[in-house]
Amino acid sequence: MSPLPVRGTGSCGPAVSTSGLQTESAAASATMGGKNKQRTKGNLRPSNSGRAAELLAKEQGTVPGFIGFGTSHSDLGYVPAIQGAEEIDSLVDSDFRMVLRKLSKKDVTTKLKAMQEFGTMCTDRDTEIVKGVLPYWPRIFCKISLDHDRRVREATQQAFEKLILKVKKHLAPYLKSLMGYWLMAQCDTYVPAALAAKDAFEAAFPPSKQPEAIAFCKDEITSVLQDHLLKETPDTLSDPQTVPEEEREAKFHRVVTCSLLALKKLLCLLPDNELDSLEEKFKSLLSQNKFWKYGKHSIPQIRSAYFELVSALCQRIPQLMKEEASKVSPSVLLSIDDSDPIVCPALWEAVLYTLTTIEDCWLHVNAKKSVFPKLLTVVREGGRGLATVIYPYLLPFISKLPQSITDPKLDFFKNFLTSVVAGLSTERLKTSFSECSAVISAFFECLRFIMQQNLGEEEIEQMLVNDQLIPFIDTVLRDPGLQHEPLFDHLAEILTSWEAKADVEKDDKMAYDLESVLFNFWKRLSEICVEKINEPEADVKCVLSVSNLLQVLQKPKSPLKSIKKKNSKVRFADEVPESNKENEKCVSSEGENSEVSELMRESLLTPNSSAILSPLRKKPLEDLVCKLAEMSINYIKEQKSEQHLQFLSTLLDSFSSSQVFKVLLGNEKESIVKAKPLEITRLAQKNPAVQFLYHKLVGWLNEGQKKDAGFLVDILYSALRCCDSDMERKDVLDDLTEEDLKWNSILQVIEKACSSSVKHALVTPWLKGNVLGEKLVTLADCLCNKELESTVSSESYFLERWTLLSLVLSQHVKNDYVIGEIYVERIIVKLHETLSKTKKLSEVENSDSTVSFICDVIYNYFSSAKGCLLMPSSEDLLLTLFQLCAESKEQTHLPDFLICKLKNTWLSGVSLLVHQTGSTYKQSTFLRLSALWLKNQVQSSSLDNTSLQVLLSAVEDLLNTFLESEDTCLLEVYIASVMPNSNEWEKMRHSLPIQWLHRPLLEGRLSLNYECFKTDFQEQDTKTLPSHLCTSALLSKIILVALKKKIVLDNNVLEKIIAELLYSLQWCEELDNPPIFLTGFCEMLQKMSITYDNLCALGNTSNLLHLLFNRSRENGTLWSLIIAKLILSRSISSDEVKPHYKRKESFFPLTEGNLHTIQSLCPFLSKEEKKEFSAQCIPALLGWTKEDLCGTNGGFGHLAIFNSCLQTRSIDDGELLHGILKIIISWKKEHEDIFLFSCNLSEASPEVLGVNIEIIRFLSLFLKYCSSPLAESEWDFIMCSMLAWLETTNENQALFSVPLIQLFACVSCDLACDLSAFFDSATQDTVGNLPANLISEWKEFFSQGIHSLFLPLLVTFTGENKDMSETSFQNAMLKPMCETLTYISKDQLLSHKLPKRLDAGQKPNLPEYLQTLLNTLAPLLLFRARPVQIAVYHMLYKLMPELPQYDQDNLKSYGDEEEEPALSPPVALMSVLTTQEDLLENVLGCIPVGQIVTIKPLSEDFCYVLGYLLTWKLILTFFKAASSQLRALYSMYLRKTKSLNKLLYHLFRLMPENPTYGETAIEVSNKDPKTFFTEELQLSIRETSTLPYHIPHLACSVYHMTLKDLPAMVRLWWNSSEKRVFNIVDRFTSKYVSSVLSFQEISSVQTSTQLFNGMTVKARATTREVMATYTIEDIVIELIIQLPSNYPLGSITVESGKRVGVAVQQWRNWMLQLSTYLTHQNGSIMEGLALWKNNVDKRFEGVEDCMICFSVIHGFNYSLPKKACRTCKKKFHSACLYKWFTSSNKSTCPLCRETFF
Repeated sequence: MSPLPVRGTGSCGPAVSTSGLQTESAAASATMGGKNKQRTKGNLRPSNSGRAAELLAKEQGTVPGFIGFGTSHSDLGYVPAIQGAEEIDSLVDSDFRMVLRKLSKKDVTTKLKAMQEFGTMCTDRDTEIVKGVLPYWPRIFCKISLDHDRRVREATQQAFEKLILKVKKHLAPYLKSLMGYWLMAQCDTYVPAALAAKDAFEAAFPPSKQPEAIAFCKDEITSVLQDHLLKETPDTLSDPQTVPEEEREAKFHRVVTCSLLALKKLLCLLPDNELDSLEEKFKSLLSQNKFWKYGKHSIPQIRSAYFELVSALCQRIPQLMKEEASKVSPSVLLSIDDSDPIVCPALWEAVLYTLTTIEDCWLHVNAKKSVFPKLLTVVREGGRGLATVIYPYLLPFISKLPQSITDPKLDFFKNFLTSVVAGLSTERLKTSFSECSAVISAFFECLRFIMQQNLGEEEIEQMLVNDQLIPFIDTVLRDPGLQHEPLFDHLAEILTSWEAKADVEKDDKMAYDLESVLFNFWKRLSEICVEKINEPEADVKCVLSVSNLLQVLQKPKSPLKSIKKKNSKVRFADEVPESNKENEKCVSSEGENSEVSELMRESLLTPNSSAILSPLRKKPLEDLVCKLAEMSINYIKEQKSEQHLQFLSTLLDSFSSSQVFKVLLGNEKESIVKAKPLEITRLAQKNPAVQFLYHKLVGWLNEGQKKDAGFLVDILYSALRCCDSDMERKDVLDDLTEEDLKWNSILQVIEKACSSSVKHALVTPWLKGNVLGEKLVTLADCLCNKELESTVSSESYFLERWTLLSLVLSQHVKNDYVIGEIYVERIIVKLHETLSKTKKLSEVENSDSTVSFICDVIYNYFSSAKGCLLMPSSEDLLLTLFQLCAESKEQTHLPDFLICKLKNTWLSGVSLLVHQTGSTYKQSTFLRLSALWLKNQVQSSSLDNTSLQVLLSAVEDLLNTFLESEDTCLLEVYIASVMPNSNEWEKMRHSLPIQWLHRPLLEGRLSLNYECFKTDFQEQDTKTLPSHLCTSALLSKIILVALKKKIVLDNNVLEKIIAELLYSLQWCEELDNPPIFLTGFCEMLQKMSITYDNLCALGNTSNLLHLLFNRSRENGTLWSLIIAKLILSRSISSDEVKPHYKRKESFFPLTEGNLHTIQSLCPFLSKEEKKEFSAQCIPALLGWTKEDLCGTNGGFGHLAIFNSCLQTRSIDDGELLHGILKIIISWKKEHEDIFLFSCNLSEASPEVLGVNIEIIRFLSLFLKYCSSPLAESEWDFIMCSMLAWLETTNENQALFSVPLIQLFACVSCDLACDLSAFFDSATQDTVGNLPANLISEWKEFFSQGIHSLFLPLLVTFTGENKDMSETSFQNAMLKPMCETLTYISKDQLLSHKLPKRLDAGQKPNLPEYLQTLLNTLAPLLLFRARPVQIAVYHMLYKLMPELPQYDQDNLKSYGDEEEEPALSPPVALMSVLTTQEDLLENVLGCIPVGQIVTIKPLSEDFCYVLGYLLTWKLILTFFKAASSQLRALYSMYLRKTKSLNKLLYHLFRLMPENPTYGETAIEVSNKDPKTFFTEELQLSIRETSTLPYHIPHLACSVYHMTLKDLPAMVRLWWNSSEKRVFNIVDRFTSKYVSSVLSFQEISSVQTSTQLFNGMTVKARATTREVMATYTIEDIVIELIIQLPSNYPLGSITVESGKRVGVAVQQWRNWMLQLSTYLTHQNGSIMEGLALWKNNVDKRFEGVEDCMICFSVIHGFNYSLPKKACRTCKKKFHSACLYKWFTSSNKSTCPLCRETFF
């Protein structure tokens, strides 16, 4: 035997109880003989209650479980009921024992985990071990299967299944105690738990065995379930002390529900022969009032289960239910209005079973007062949201009503149907399609049934048609919300059934009755339809409803669908209800519902009436249609009613017959107005539809409004349908096309044809015909050539014509064009011609032109042509589109919006092209021609940056489309077509201007000994990019896009393209001043990701290197530089390069390529490798003839390689260098004419120039790197040669434009500069190694010689050119020349031989030679070349300290008479400063103070700012050299001109926010970071690496000097500045400058050698204090001067120390004076103290104070009081008096108030 599944859940209650044993005994056994006793370890003997259990086990052979609540406190779980029976207890495995104990815990999680663990153990352990658990399982299962937690219940059933699968038939002895709870579990309200229980049941019993198993346990099951239903309460099921009330209630309700459902399951599963034995038990259940009360229970689940059980009882035990009729009927029928969605389905099933089973059910309830009112209320309210459940039961319900109940029939049925219809008007039904459909179905079913039952009763027939059906249809026609699809179908179906019955019925009476019903129906239907249509303002929705109704009535759908749907709901047919498959045993009562079954059968027998209409319908329907059509056309004629037109078009669509068209024509019989071809006239006479078309429709179409056109075209199609053949239709349409139809009508006709295959079939011959084709070609021609005539007609006029063209080109039917293909081709040719003309029009004309429309048309054409191959004409069109998008706006004159449209259009075309199969490239003209065009564009035509960018973008789009293609060869072939051949590349490289050579030549990276040809950008168009750049950019772009697809390119194409791109980029990089368009080109490449890194990732580095080395060895020049650049930028490692130069011998004999390759590699070679190359060169330098010396493979080439090696300082072999110097000296002896000493270079050959340049280079490098001493003759050779070469340079200024001569001049000046630097830096140690008289010779002769050449050269150079960029090659020699001039000594400067330059307006206090020097050099600070400005600064800097003494001599002439005497610094400098201030105002004026400006190095602004700051450095140097009195006069001048204020504002725009020194390598021990204030500024000319820091550092240097030398003036400016500036200055100065200045000030006091008679001065660095002690005779004055933290901005405080022998007032005066001096004098503390001491000394000498400033010495101009008042004889300073008079506006003495004379 095997164990069973059921739906439901369980609960804890009495299991199969065993007589004689109470639950207490279980509790007692649990306590094990006294709960407080300590059990001895190992004591296995149980107490007496255990023995009782053992005894019981022996008697009954099984161990029962005990379930329930007794006096025990604990929840009962696993308690071995027979502790004494060791042999049984030992059967339970210790692990199982632990798990079973856990299952008795209260905690949900514990139980859940324990149950899962139990299941796992059942699966894993041996069968024998698991069998040991079986005695204890029933009790645990029965309790835990009713647990409150649903997860526990589910887990229990899953574990049970595992247990069953393990123990199988050994479960049999325990079945009876399990089965009741097991059935309940299958009915659990938690579906997963119920399913798990069913699975367990099915695992135990196959379906065939299930009834047998149930029958076996039937008594136990019934007892358990009855107990639950009748005895249990919430408090008996759960412990009230521990379980909350809510939880108890929920469990009780669940148990009751499950018990009811389990009873139903029991009834359904039990075999018929077992039912009788249970009858008694059920009788006792049904006799209990408690059971019947469940029908009224508040919980819907319980009510639902109750009604399900009632249905099952009616089915299985009908006799018992008949006996209990008095309880069943009211319980079920009076609940008929229960509208709970859970209860309703079960309730209605119970209602039908009750009506069927209990014939006298109506005796026990009052139908008219209790049941029907409730039913009608529910129906009137639309089923209260349960229409889909309730309404399908209405037909079976009324079919079971006995006649006695329904009398009087008329009123009953009328009320019933009215209520059903009323239900439709509820809000809920209007929004729910399914509910509405259910109501409508029920209405028609019931109406049809009632009619069938009462046929021949005229009153009822009249009522059904006139009062129900027709009003219902009327309601529906008015309310479109009710017009659900099935509604009219139901009507058609009911009519069809009546018509069929009338046709086949033998009984004349019935046939007659049905015909009269139909006649009445049609009469009334006509009335309501006419009423709807016969209104001038007929409602559009009503009109449409009528046409829909008529369409359905003409072609009703098959009724089978709706019948099938109904089957599932009408439960009383012959078949078993679907939803109750498990109740297979439930057989319906005999003879039930025969009428309904008959109704169904009849429906199924009805023939499919869509084929032929019954005569009973055809005639009235046609009459109605004609009547409505006639009415509509009258309204259309009279009132042009749109809704009637729409109605007519839909009507004719369904009823296009000659008869209807005759009616439409009316009485008009006249012939067609215009003269028409004979066949058309005949056709019109024969066919009323054609006649109507010409008479009425054409006129309407031409005059009608646009919105009506659709309806009119539909009517046109209806008329065409009445023609007999396609040819007739074609003739009519051709005729109409030629003359009558307007374009918009033709558009509508074609649109309709495309949207419907039926309509398309009607007009295909016309569409493909030549009449329409030619007309469309003409239309395209007119539209394209309209130019600007469009102003005549409206935009829409053209729009619909373009739409028509677009439609015929892009619409495809069955992969074929709508019109003939030949006409498509001709239209495309027209469009192409128009597009080609756009370049000739202006942008404005193009904006208004047809291009936009053409784009739309072509776009649609391409987008739709999926399967069609492109025609040749459309490929040409595609090429033109591509060209228009790939050229810039300047050439195409197209506005942006059109370009965007064109792009989308050609991309759709290309996409179509590449998706075609086959070898596309060979077939496609577009691909071939576009590649050729691209190649031509970049190679020959002139592209600027914009054009190139547009071209590249277009190509990228094109290639991305190619990537979509399946054909991988496509891209390879395309690249090959665009790629130039090697000759073309060579030609393009040659056309690149040669200026790129300048920088490599100057820097010594390459050496040349021939004159390179001259081409210059200035000679060419400055916008056009060289073709090489364009071609390499294009191909690189193509490669980047193409290699996304991982295609393989043959023949090193990729490497060649990368090499050419590198060539282009290197060329751009080498230019010294690249024009803006070239820098733009490089930026564009970066933006478009066309970089070496991106390309190299795609290619093979070793192949590329191989190619580059080959080209470098062959051609040298740029190719060599590319290799160097790649190694330098770390794109290639030196290891990758090594294999290419392993064999050093292979580079010899030298060619230009080999030479350049070695020179480029030099910086990256190791010392050993360089030595190998040098070793190859040295022998070659010996013994050459004159010709060989100058050749590449001779002295020139080998010396060039040696220089390149030497340049990277890898040769430290002094002997070797000496040896080469000796070789060069020997060359001079043998071939002196090679050395270009003091000669005219116009006759010198490039070879000779080349070798001279290399010799000079060698000498410069030799000086730098040779440490061993030279002989006097060698020094003589070097210095004399240098001077001779310089003279050559000086004499050949006119030839500087020749590159090699410019280079010669450069290296000559470099040599002079290096020699100057060498001697300038000579120290005592190095002088010892030099020949005796060398230094004096240098100073007296050579240095003098250099400067006597260079100073005039500088003046002439700068005189000829006002603006010289130091980066341009023409000015290359400026740098070394200017740097050499910085070494000029003061004496050499003063002994200059410059032409006199004096200015009449200048003061004559300077000697002429000095004035000339100033006037010549100072203006050069304005010169726009950095080397000149720095050289001039260095020279003037040496002069500045000399100048103040000339003002000092004339100081007395600035007497006290002047109000505020002021003296200008050198006028030459000040006039330069004024000019610079104006320039700087333009550069920096608009920038707020504190916002830092970064000046681009070497820009024009850079030169302005540099000159300005250098001028100020000179002025401040001059100022510092002056005496205190002069300084006062100079500062007064600066105050008047406000120059210093401007400077300070500019400095705070130029100084960096963080002036930290650029070098990061600061030692860790050095706590103070280096800043621009702590480090000295080195203004080098040739060293350009620090250029970005020049201006910031210089600005900081000037600020530092200003604060140091003009503190009082800066303080004055700071105090008067606005708050924002005040804070910025204070913050910056305190942070970076004050500490440096304080330290310097204190240090200068400490190290000062100045001695004061009678005053000692000391300084303390840590506290920033200076102490001065003044003693004279017995008087001692001690003053402490404290520097502020923001020194020198803040005021210096003076505090008193010791004071002996001085009056307080006098003491205060002196302190105030010192404070004033220190604050207002522009000098150091020592100078302030000196001034103050002088003042006090004068006081003691008896000189009186000035009574205005209370000081003897004036604080600003240091004068004594000299102006005395004649009355009071007091003396005053003249400056003080002047101020007194001007501020008081009086001329009286400040003391005696007498007039001052």
